[in-house]
Amino acid sequence: MRLLFTTLLILANTLLFSQLKHSKQTSYPTYKGLVMAGYQGWFRAEGDGSNARRFAYGNEDRSGIDMWPDVTEYERTYNTPWKLKNGEPAKFFSSYDKSSVDLHFKWMQEYGVDGVFMQRFFNNAKNRDSISGVIMKNAFAAATKYKRAIAVMYDLSGLRGSGEDCSALIEDWKYMVDQLKVTNAPGYLHHNGKPLVTIWGVGFPDRPYNIRNIGLEKLMDFLQNDPVYGGCSIMLGVPTAWRTLNADCINDPYLHQLIRKSDIVLPWMVQRYSPLLHNDMDRYRDNLIDDLAWCRANKVDYVPCIYPGFSWHNLSRYEFPDDVKPVGSIPRQGGRFYWQQVATALTAGASMLYVAMFDEVNEATAIFKGSNNPPVSTKTSFIDMDGMPSDHYLWLTGEAAKMLRNEKPLSLKMPVRK
Repeated sequence: MRLLFTTLLILANTLLFSQLKHSKQTSYPTYKGLVMAGYQGWFRAEGDGSNARRFAYGNEDRSGIDMWPDVTEYERTYNTPWKLKNGEPAKFFSSYDKSSVDLHFKWMQEYGVDGVFMQRFFNNAKNRDSISGVIMKNAFAAATKYKRAIAVMYDLSGLRGSGEDCSALIEDWKYMVDQLKVTNAPGYLHHNGKPLVTIWGVGFPDRPYNIRNIGLEKLMDFLQNDPVYGGCSIMLGVPTAWRTLNADCINDPYLHQLIRKSDIVLPWMVQRYSPLLHNDMDRYRDNLIDDLAWCRANKVDYVPCIYPGFSWHNLSRYEFPDDVKPVGSIPRQGGRFYWQQVATALTAGASMLYVAMFDEVNEATAIFKGSNNPPVSTKTSFIDMDGMPSDHYLWLTGEAAKMLRNEKPLSLKMPVRK
């Protein structure tokens, strides 16, 4: 009888797995040993064919970016209202162009950035936005071409406090699997033997929604257990103080219940640490050590978030006119701040890293090629690369990946390119 029961159980599990639409084959079977970055892919430019009406670069009176990209290698660029120091028009790229996305993944391969999580915002998913769908397709094609890891990150930004829940993401995941066939991509990132899906924005007190009533457990159960679209591992994007449930995090132990149901926890650490604060890397280290201990005790994996710096001056001029932020409020220091985080995280025992972000020039956290010659203006200011080469942060990220995998010794000081 026991043999019969065991045989039936094996057959049931085999049948269940055979119904899943995900490929069992992947070039990236685990997040461990990888340095992944977030990828926004939300930049448009006038004349790019996307029919966008607003552009992040804006104009002198209203701009939504604090960092200007180095556009010398892009196949297609577009004039903007801005002028360079020599009087020539400043140009910008568009994420809508396949060639732009292709170039970004080419850089990832060239510098050794393992891959990216593609941001999928709630409203894009709910409305099945065609433009973001094109960018997603282009990204998966480029990831395959350049043999990079890639995965979907659902960002709950845009979810209202009432009248909607995470059901839209369930339907969107079906679309992603059926139509875009994301989990059949050879580089789709797996973890614990399953395709990895991220749900970001869980536990932040400034969000209008209550995590107890937006169907998060239903979404997680679907991703993990649905016989056709499930069989996935889950990473939750949470606040820095997720463990202690204070500071930038809601004071609700339900968050811990959700984290224990997940496979990886990713704390958002942008703006939480600064090189301008004395011994702040000690605080970062101590927090990582305690986070890692909690995760080991609760059998959840952990990935620290690192970022090169932060600037929100231009956006704050009209979003927070009574609290305008300085340019480069968290300075990059030529890469030293970024590397301090890398070295601290690896010394603390991190087995994987998340970089915020690959392409976000809005908050000046991008690691892709940035300009040392941004537009000039009497009203608006941009950070530059502190005189470092435009590819400096791509190169540093590649070095971090090598040291994470023990391919070269860890350097506590920022490496110098020879």
